[in-house]
Amino acid sequence: MTGAAVAGLLLAAGGGSRFGGPKALVEFEGERLADRGVRTLAEGGCRPVLVVLGAADVPVAGAVVVRNPGWAAGMGSSLRAGLRALPPDAAAVVVALADQPLVRPEAVRRLIAAFWAGARVAVAAYGGAPRNPVLIAREHLAEVAALAEGDVGARPFLRAHPELVTPVPCDDAGDPVDVDTPADLRRLHER
Repeated sequence: MTGAAVAGLLLAAGGGSRFGGPKALVEFEGERLADRGVRTLAEGGCRPVLVVLGAADVPVAGAVVVRNPGWAAGMGSSLRAGLRALPPDAAAVVVALADQPLVRPEAVRRLIAAFWAGARVAVAAYGGAPRNPVLIAREHLAEVAALAEGDVGARPFLRAHPELVTPVPCDDAGDPVDVDTPADLRRLHER
């Protein structure tokens, strides 16, 4: 697979109904969550990095912006939009969520290393539990897209094919805590 790369895909299209506005625009440590997620994927080794936007339509440095006009239908539509936009030479994709700002580039690097070592689906595991980000090899992307509906992304695919999933320990490579509400953001700032 010389020349092949692992792309990064940041899902940041939601309206943030529980937060009170699009989380892509929320700032944490002086950086918008969309920019932070793109940086995490790029520093982790993803090339190119795509960011799916919907409720907020803003430029994001260092990323190819994919607009999802159907963002209100849920995360599944954003995942499908992002997968459709991947370059044809991407050997795999690391899918990350904008509302998990404590995930660090090292988690992404570990998923990519697992892929090059033979894993076809690699999932960051924290405390033994599978979370995000998730790496999926190209041969599985059509099925992932077909199963992504409503407010779920790759979860239906992962549950249907546990035999494909390689858990990658990432306890020391960040924290997958979600920022769903302003109270969640305050708690992160207080850490």
